[in-house]
Amino acid sequence: MSKFVEAIFPERLGRSFRWLVTSSWVSNIGDGIAMAAGPLLVASQTSSPFLVALAALLNKLPWLVLGLWAGAIADRVDRRRLVMVVNLLRVGVVAALCAIIVTDVVNITLVLAVMLALGVAEVFADTAGQTLMPMLVDKKDLAIGQARLQAGFLTANQLVGPPLGAVLFAAGTVWPFVVEGVATVLAVLLVARVVTPPGPVRDGAGTHVLKDIAEGLHWVWHAPAVRTLMLTILTFNITYAAPMGVLVLYATEHLGMSKTGFGLLTTTMAVGGLLSTTAFDKLQRRYRFATLMRVALSCEVAWHLALALNTTQWGAFVAMFGFGVYSFVWGAISRAVQQRATPIELQGRVASLNMVSIFAGIMVGNALGGVIAEHWGLAAPFWFGFVGAGITLAVIWRALGHIAHDDAG
Repeated sequence: MSKFVEAIFPERLGRSFRWLVTSSWVSNIGDGIAMAAGPLLVASQTSSPFLVALAALLNKLPWLVLGLWAGAIADRVDRRRLVMVVNLLRVGVVAALCAIIVTDVVNITLVLAVMLALGVAEVFADTAGQTLMPMLVDKKDLAIGQARLQAGFLTANQLVGPPLGAVLFAAGTVWPFVVEGVATVLAVLLVARVVTPPGPVRDGAGTHVLKDIAEGLHWVWHAPAVRTLMLTILTFNITYAAPMGVLVLYATEHLGMSKTGFGLLTTTMAVGGLLSTTAFDKLQRRYRFATLMRVALSCEVAWHLALALNTTQWGAFVAMFGFGVYSFVWGAISRAVQQRATPIELQGRVASLNMVSIFAGIMVGNALGGVIAEHWGLAAPFWFGFVGAGITLAVIWRALGHIAHDDAG
């Protein structure tokens, strides 16, 4: 095995690890293509801002409505098969969309229905998919596993997928969705190579899904490390989403950026994350997780302050690059910490509750950011984030030592 391949896919983690990560990377290419092609398709069918916003909402709302159910179901069935079945159903939805585009019967109602169906499928596929890594690698290697998954997300979903989706859409409306479907099928074939224990991880006979959900909530509430970590993620998503919801106005009106310049902000963030991937293995070997988590969250507080005070375009690019660097480290470590502290039979329910918290925090933060910016200006949401994140970090600073190393294995 070459040194490069060994660095990306350590042989000690096994072949199933390689198949799972590769499947995730391929799937993220399809998701990134859809990220650009979906809104373009909606915009081609309507000029209504309300309907355009509704399409984005329908794709994410299922997390709040069905997220906890998806987690409970993932803990009751064969998780690998659930990922495969749901993704094949998603292929069917995309194929139906391609058919209505080719036959020229596409309309905004059908497009919105597809957005909702794909959102529902994403909830179940992603929830079950998150449970596979803890079944394949030792607890001590979960951070490396999560780093590899996030590297694929940054590259395929954030950098490669969206511009490719836009180019394919320009070549022909149906093409990005054809490629998305092919990528999803390939991802299913790859995850089929993953070897996990057959059947469910627990016996769900005689219990109800609602009881399973309640059991998961009860466990999280009585697991101090996981509970505090989840509340931290919720709070920091609120403070993060408040300014991010008005970032386009902050960039174009407050800083005078062009639309192209604004687009490059998110690209700069992704580039920062990719740089962080190259140093992550050394960082997590050299420093304790608690140290890395404290540094990452401190950088988040500083990021808010920097953009609140910033008046230049280059300052915004530097800040977004830095955001990409530290947020990658935080994301990989926080997910690994959560997974290694969670019993294998509860991974689905805890993962789904975490995702529900993330989306709830983003929705609350977006709403707060709009109100704050409306009354106190476009820099005000960053001041809100600075104060809120700073207070939260001060409260949990000491607890991070316990959170980071709870049941480390």
